[in-house]
Amino acid sequence: MSNRLQGKRALVTGGSSGIGAGIVERFRAQGADVVNVDLQDGEVTADLRDGAQIAAAVATTVERLGGLDLLVLNAGRPAVGTLADIDDATWDDTIAINLTSVHRFVRAAWPHLQQSRGTVLLTGSVVGLDGSANQAAYCASKAGVVMLTKCIAIDGAPHGIRANCVCPGFTETPMLETFLADQDDPDAVRAFATGLHPVGRLGTARDIADAFVYLGSDDAAWVTGVALPVDGGLLAGI
Repeated sequence: MSNRLQGKRALVTGGSSGIGAGIVERFRAQGADVVNVDLQDGEVTADLRDGAQIAAAVATTVERLGGLDLLVLNAGRPAVGTLADIDDATWDDTIAINLTSVHRFVRAAWPHLQQSRGTVLLTGSVVGLDGSANQAAYCASKAGVVMLTKCIAIDGAPHGIRANCVCPGFTETPMLETFLADQDDPDAVRAFATGLHPVGRLGTARDIADAFVYLGSDDAAWVTGVALPVDGGLLAGI
């Protein structure tokens, strides 16, 4: 199917690489008008740790697009370390970028989403649904994203605002490469990660982006508050 997002106006964070770039590409292919908000190489630049920059990015996007139908909060950072090992600066930065920025973007965009009866789409993670060793801060931040999704859906329903998140499995992105580079044996960890997925491969940005297309489209008009695993069967069981 084509043009599933025809006429929709979208703000996508972290759209310069990885899953975000896949979302931007697929949204535009499906007819959406998209502004990529990113710290580097974005059409609008913003540091997600700065609430004023987030508010300005939303305002600039709305001015360019003439409104807002889809708020796609995808940008994030990895964090490696057990709860006992991770330092305060890494913990604080991970929560600020992966979780607090979601609240700030949604708050800034809320009046515009009310006007359009729009949709909030978030990038979660399978490790926001099930824990993982050596990723305490990242897991906690993504678990928060899952719960914020549900709360946004509940608070937004009276205003016609939907909210859902996609929870990818291990996906071929620069973020995954950063995570692997921090491991003692990156090749062994990659092979282990691949083996966790019953379909026998890691995900691609396209795999994840197509789930965002569905959730952002009118085909998902009765879907809200969902954390959708797109994970090659990783969470299906042993």
